[in-house]
Amino acid sequence: MDIVFRCHHCRQELEVDPGAAGEQIACPTCGTVITVPSPEQAPSRAPNPTPAPSSSATSGGVERTFAVPLTKEPVQALIQRPLPSLEAAAKDTVRKLRVKTIRHSDCREVGHDYFDTAVTDALNKIGEENIVSINPLSYSYIEMGTQKLITDYGVMIVYRG
Repeated sequence: MDIVFRCHHCRQELEVDPGAAGEQIACPTCGTVITVPSPEQAPSRAPNPTPAPSSSATSGGVERTFAVPLTKEPVQALIQRPLPSLEAAAKDTVRKLRVKTIRHSDCREVGHDYFDTAVTDALNKIGEENIVSINPLSYSYIEMGTQKLITDYGVMIVYRG
């Protein structure tokens, strides 16, 4: 028959195997180190005094009973960690493909064309070993000021990163 006793600090009722008599354990509620009484010292059922103020405040007035098993064998985990999601697993093993698009119209300022410099800077930042492909683009848009259809060009860089 198990030994049933109360923590002297928080009054939590505990239940342990008879073989644990005399051993010191930490109370699962408050963490106080207590010595497990022998079966003769422990009452058959621990008396039910009014709980200490800290016990009722932390548990919302509901008394909870915990059994603290003591064994010499390693404890088996009852709750297993979930497997990582497919996205997380893919992120760890393979770097994703990314796309960088540079439009010629975004690289022009009054009297200056910085398209070549922008493409060169992007390629240097990405690194030659990460580049999968570089694709020319041709696109059209309506210029806001003149309401004319303008055809322009750009480049799309596909890379690992």
